[in-house]
Amino acid sequence: MNIETYFEYCLSKKGVTEHFPFDEDTLVFKVGGKMFALASLQEWEKGNPSVNLKCDPDRAEELRAQYDDIQPGYHMSKVHWNTVKVNRDVNDRFLKELIDHSYDLVFKSLTKKMQGEVLGME
Repeated sequence: MNIETYFEYCLSKKGVTEHFPFDEDTLVFKVGGKMFALASLQEWEKGNPSVNLKCDPDRAEELRAQYDDIQPGYHMSKVHWNTVKVNRDVNDRFLKELIDHSYDLVFKSLTKKMQGEVLGME
């Protein structure tokens, strides 16, 4: 997956916004004001692409055991976040599933009112 595909896929999800809250390098995608995906643009440019994605804690442990390129979240809660190295043993289709899972976890954690706003129902 290239950076443009990653960017477009994340932004295609309902209510997603992009931010640079930490520095000019770390691209963060949010839904309802909460992060669900982030990545270092410089690392993508260097040929070391990876993304941090929220994950159910039990599933996170299973994925880390199954895939060498899924590690505990770099600079994040190791329980709730994974760092996924892109273009290695995690194919594009599976990476999209992991992005979907992260988005869904964060969306479900929003208040009903916020969920309604995200879905355009408010």
